[in-house]
Amino acid sequence: MEISAKTVKELREKTGAGMMDCKNALKEANGDMDKAVEILRKKGIAKAEKRSTREVKDGLVHAYIHPGGKLGVLVEVNCETDFVAKNQEFQNFVHNLSMHVAASNPLAITRETMPQDVVERELRIYQEQAKESGKPDHIIEKIAAGKMEKFYAENVLLEQAYIRDPEKSVKDYLTEVIAKIGENISIRRYVRFQIGEE
Repeated sequence: MEISAKTVKELREKTGAGMMDCKNALKEANGDMDKAVEILRKKGIAKAEKRSTREVKDGLVHAYIHPGGKLGVLVEVNCETDFVAKNQEFQNFVHNLSMHVAASNPLAITRETMPQDVVERELRIYQEQAKESGKPDHIIEKIAAGKMEKFYAENVLLEQAYIRDPEKSVKDYLTEVIAKIGENISIRRYVRFQIGEE
């Protein structure tokens, strides 16, 4: 099947992948644009996972102040080189991430960094709620575990639905950026300030 340059260009604009990668994905998908996007995403995710072990020593600290001046966020995102730190795609990611933190107020970057006392408190609350409903013990644990999954999805930064595209998580967005840029990227830390909050 012959793939037109126009179709390759369209896929490249959609995904940010290289010309040859786009052409090959379109061939593999028999010209189906949606399938080609999926093929590129899978390949990008695989490449991004390989990069996740590489050391990140450079990056950016970015400040976002929400209009009105009552809410601000500082984020530190690391990458492997200063070349990438100066890249527009990387800078956009850092800015979008800081806006996401401002809007969604996550409690931790990953499940592992969630304060243990918060996890224990939430689990206890969910277990007690399930007990009060009169459910048997083996069901109580399942209900509590299900509610904890929802808690993590709402409060762990990487698991939250990304504010600009709720179909994907922040981790999906991060993986896409890693695949496009070709370097490992790590969200190191953030702090969120809001007037009147302790």
